[in-house]
Amino acid sequence: MMPEATDGWTWTYEGFDPDEEMLREALCTVGNGYFATRGAAPGSRADDVHYPGTYAAGCYNRLSSTVAGQVVENESLVNLPNWLALTFAIEDGDWFDPADVELSAYRQQLDLQRGVLTRQLRFRDAGGRTTHVTERRFAHMESRHLACIELTLRIEDWSGRLRVRSGLDGDVENSGVARYRALPGRHLRMVERGAPDEETLLLVVETSQSRIRIAEAARTRLFRGGERFAAPRRLIEEGASIAQEHDLTVVAGDEITIEKVVALTTSRDPASSEPSLNACRWLRWAGSFDALLERHALTWDHLWRRFRITLAHETDVQPIVRLHLFHLLATVSWNSIDLDVGVPPRGLHGEAYRGHIFWDELFVFPTLNLRLPSLTRSLLEYRRRRLPAARHAAAEAGYAGAMFPWQSGTDGREESQRLHLNPRSGRWIPDVTYRQRHVGAAVAYNAWLYYQATGDRGFLLGAGSELILEVARFWGSAATYDRARDRYVITGVVGPDEFHTAYPESDEPGIANNAYTNIMAVWVLRRALETLELLPEWRRAEFVETLGLRREELERWDEITRKMFVPYHDDGIISQFEGYERLAELDWSRYRERYRDIHRLDRILEAEDDSVNRYRASKQADVLMLFYVFSADELRQLLEPLGYQLPPDAIPRNIDYYLARTSHGSTLSAVVHAWVLARLHRVEALEYFVQALRSDVADIQGGTTAEGIHLGAMVASVDLLQRCFAGLETRGDVLWINPYWPPELGTLEFAVLYREHLVTLRITEGTAHVSTGRGVQPSIRIGYRGTIVEVEPGSTVSFAV
Repeated sequence: MMPEATDGWTWTYEGFDPDEEMLREALCTVGNGYFATRGAAPGSRADDVHYPGTYAAGCYNRLSSTVAGQVVENESLVNLPNWLALTFAIEDGDWFDPADVELSAYRQQLDLQRGVLTRQLRFRDAGGRTTHVTERRFAHMESRHLACIELTLRIEDWSGRLRVRSGLDGDVENSGVARYRALPGRHLRMVERGAPDEETLLLVVETSQSRIRIAEAARTRLFRGGERFAAPRRLIEEGASIAQEHDLTVVAGDEITIEKVVALTTSRDPASSEPSLNACRWLRWAGSFDALLERHALTWDHLWRRFRITLAHETDVQPIVRLHLFHLLATVSWNSIDLDVGVPPRGLHGEAYRGHIFWDELFVFPTLNLRLPSLTRSLLEYRRRRLPAARHAAAEAGYAGAMFPWQSGTDGREESQRLHLNPRSGRWIPDVTYRQRHVGAAVAYNAWLYYQATGDRGFLLGAGSELILEVARFWGSAATYDRARDRYVITGVVGPDEFHTAYPESDEPGIANNAYTNIMAVWVLRRALETLELLPEWRRAEFVETLGLRREELERWDEITRKMFVPYHDDGIISQFEGYERLAELDWSRYRERYRDIHRLDRILEAEDDSVNRYRASKQADVLMLFYVFSADELRQLLEPLGYQLPPDAIPRNIDYYLARTSHGSTLSAVVHAWVLARLHRVEALEYFVQALRSDVADIQGGTTAEGIHLGAMVASVDLLQRCFAGLETRGDVLWINPYWPPELGTLEFAVLYREHLVTLRITEGTAHVSTGRGVQPSIRIGYRGTIVEVEPGSTVSFAV
């Protein structure tokens, strides 16, 4: 059931639906970039209905298990102690469960503007007693270690005993993904628990392998009619949990509020002492629920000023865009800036992908670059700190430079599974998707786009150049010269498509000359040579000496950018990889008729004892990724020096060719297809745009969102408005505007931060207005279809669209 979003800011779910609860929990997660907690009902425990997970950014642990006769080691983002343990019972009855009572009202609302989750319900219990309950909660966006939950019970028609229980539950494990449950999931051991004072509980746990200490301190206060009162408490210590219980006497008309403020700290925190001391200190500093809420809402207001995107006439799109930005900021925000963390593609919202870092930052950074650039720089530092591991991985594989892992976690080693469970067949099959070497190209691409958006010379002089140059060295060594072709080739890789991991009947993993990989390698080598030119002579000399860059190596890079092999077939169709055209055609209609949902065609075929490697079928077409990453002009500038042509009519033919052969097994696929269709088939582009927007809110992949949102697709759907439909691009020290604006979406207005200028862009069907805020910043250059104008602070320029 889709939620309602009547005012554009509030997501509302009506009624209690156990079958949808885990999906709602993921979409109603509250977070602040330091930690996040799923929107599970207070007092619930992990079962078939609920999964109250809490995750701190970068908090991983490693466990080993035996799978199909092999010892497998997995590092996972750890589910932390459940601080939502807050519940009540009437007389001697069971602790409250909405499934056990007669509900006359149930509403759950996520206030995106203030970052508050509210749940309201009214019920009659087996004794005929009626009670109204309101819950509010938030993860504090200003004070990142704090979270608050409040229960208010209005006693309608009964008098008697009310029991209240508030606790911290450390008896948790990672069990939020069904296909992982057969593997070990208990990551925590209890270190300490206690009651530091009359209203506070403390629980300290430690991860079993990484030895990260996590402390949670909870302060619980009781109010009657808004007045605070004290009640005797009983401490309950069970397993790795601690709780306090209160017995209250209530009468009809009473309004009882239980306020719980929690502090969460870890041993990874900067500027901190021992976690338990820090947690208790944060709790001492914390004010009341309402005082904390006021500061929290103000901080969200400041964030929304930076991230505002307004669609004047599109009521369906607007709230989803805000929801997607909300979950971006719940995962990474300015609270993440001093943390050593990356961008987890499933957010801090669940345990899918084990919380690993992939390449999804490529889809996320364009939105951050122009709104919170200091955060992008911090997230790029996550990659720079792991350069030693990437260098070691490259050297072990016989390459130079840095080979970044497809899946990254704590220390930068490859975290990809070597065995993967196919839920359809129940078989564990070899997984070689770690050969997606294009992840390194994404790292370099992200570093370059950040520099283009910010002009941050300090970054370019340090981490930026180091990342770009070391990735370039990898591609320079990974490309081998084919004398017969007089071309360079790259073999043994897997493309973004992920379906094709080997040639049919071959025992060797990987395919040769993946078009996306080869062209991205050329782009990286060109940017590396350009980066060296941009550096002052003294810094260039330092890099050359430190990295041991020889003239012969730089000449090889230049030669590769002119002699890289790119496979083509069928008159201008870029082959997804060499030999793609020799694969069999799939009977798409038969598979759609038989299975209806064929997103994961690879699993369907494996369960039939077949292989997707045999067919011209894509999860997300690699060739179309080229049209996503590069404009047509940029792609021509890469291909023509290689001796390849890209005439205008070739672009729609490539798009149509791969659209017909794509199962859309990735949520990113709809984003890419909306992007590439925007300038050719606007109606179809809008259809894919809507599909991208609905990916998570409608759970179109059938249950995957409950395991964690698809953050890359969420943010990329916002980026479609910004860079695709509005045509905003940072290239060559110019802010380019090239709108292809669908009139169906009405008027668009948003603000970006470009080189210290607050730039507001307003696009209607016929005109684009660009305004810069007042200030003492130097002028910036704004370009529109070949025309570049110099714009001073406090100015407005307009272009006819």
